[in-house]
Amino acid sequence: MDLNLTDEQRLLRESAERFVAESYDADHRRKMANDPLGFSPTVWKQFAELGWLALPIAEEFGGLGGSAVEIGILMEAFGRGLVSEPYIATVVLGAALVERCGSTAQKQAILPKIAEGSVKLALAHSERAARFDLAKVATIANKTAQGWRLSGSKIAVLDGHAADEIIVSAHIRDQRGASGRIGLFLVSAQTPSLVISDYVRLGGGRSCNIELSDVFLPEAALLGDGHDALPAIEWAIDRAMAALGAEAVGIMQVLLDTTLEYTKIRKQFGRPLSANQVIRHRLADMAVQVDEARSIALRAALKVDAEPVQRARAASGAKAKIGRSARFVGEQSIQLHGGMGVTEELEVGAYFKRLVAFDTLFGGSAHHYDRHARLGRTTVPA
Repeated sequence: MDLNLTDEQRLLRESAERFVAESYDADHRRKMANDPLGFSPTVWKQFAELGWLALPIAEEFGGLGGSAVEIGILMEAFGRGLVSEPYIATVVLGAALVERCGSTAQKQAILPKIAEGSVKLALAHSERAARFDLAKVATIANKTAQGWRLSGSKIAVLDGHAADEIIVSAHIRDQRGASGRIGLFLVSAQTPSLVISDYVRLGGGRSCNIELSDVFLPEAALLGDGHDALPAIEWAIDRAMAALGAEAVGIMQVLLDTTLEYTKIRKQFGRPLSANQVIRHRLADMAVQVDEARSIALRAALKVDAEPVQRARAASGAKAKIGRSARFVGEQSIQLHGGMGVTEELEVGAYFKRLVAFDTLFGGSAHHYDRHARLGRTTVPA
């Protein structure tokens, strides 16, 4: 298999890295951290103009038909700048689920608007008692004569406060009772009885909790034809973990580069820190972890459309490995910067916080090592 980037992929990487380097500095990140929205609408519009919002959407719906590899290239560049725009929520999760589950009419109505930047989505799936079990959904969608009535609670909804439409998962209960199927419902952020409580997310950006108390929706709010959406949710989350892994690699690369530069200029006992063999070994270990993380992130991206067990094992393996590598690189960077590493004056702490958030999002390393092991005992179809 040829793992070299194509000319188009190299151009994407160069343009993304250049844009991030020019647009995201420490002052911009501090400004966004104190902004109620958590990101810049102007930058989001630029994403649309550059074609990044259209990247994975099919060409027939106004997209560019890009793959998870291109998403990974973009996300690694985003990691270098600690980008806080809701790309994962809207494009990687939201647009993917609409394209996978939606009817033709729903796709035509929503996907072109995502590509042009006029609609933002969020996925509300996690619940307090689920503990990262994607099949555990307590929210109920009752069928009514006019449509649907949703009741339940969702937590840790990425960028849900800024979404125009929220995709809510719920167990479908029709006239015959519980169906055993999970449905996805498009809920406008302005819907009455929908209560959104947002908060600052560690490492930048915002998330929210959502309360649905007898939220009435039209029949057309159901995404698709009502088939069980759990396989699509698992696919989308695995896809998001692959993208987040690439973002973590970008963050780790910045920490490695910053720490290497610091140890060259910081002198102790008359010579640079990097002249010490012990420091060199630690820097070498950091570099190895970054390279290993980049490789397994690419593997996860290449497997997003494989059969479910292979895809899930690749995603969980990447999430677990990158989580451990990220913590190691972050901790080494903090320690090698000494007491300055934990101050607000240096960016090292901000990058480390984003890595800590990555390790817990969609399940930590321990959870995914366990999932990877369980899937390894599953018989893979020939």
